[in-house]
Amino acid sequence: MFSKKMEEAFNAQINAEFYSEYLYLAMKSHFEELHLNGFANWFGVQVQEEHAHGMGMYDYVHERGGKVTLAAIEKPELKGTDIVAVFEQVLAHEQLVTSKINGLVDVAEEEHDRAALSFLDWYIKEQVEEEANVRQLIATLKLIGEDKKALLMLDRELAARTFVAPVIG
Repeated sequence: MFSKKMEEAFNAQINAEFYSEYLYLAMKSHFEELHLNGFANWFGVQVQEEHAHGMGMYDYVHERGGKVTLAAIEKPELKGTDIVAVFEQVLAHEQLVTSKINGLVDVAEEEHDRAALSFLDWYIKEQVEEEANVRQLIATLKLIGEDKKALLMLDRELAARTFVAPVIG
């Protein structure tokens, strides 16, 4: 049985996933304004991933017989315009999302909802990957420093990133 507490926790996480989509869309726009289309592409893929994550949870709630209740999505704000600062904000955000998913797992454990625990295992693994990818980008950006040629090479590399729809659950 899908408890009311579990349903509310999933609805809060659905909102958090769609906020992530919105935040990354704002970051995509920032890099488009800088004419760094590879960075913009990287964030465009993130937008698609976060949308897929939110929809995966949305579908799961319905599969369990729950009700999805959509809430307002907070306005995203960039905490810096420097490229490293933007990615440091991304890392902090992904760490926040990880903590929220861990909280969702805590609710599933309290509710003895093994189906939810099994479903959430994919999201836990995804967060490990998300954080590692952003840490790597930050390290690369710090190595690049002020080297504009290296920055443009990284921009070209990021332009090649494509979205692959995840198989969630």
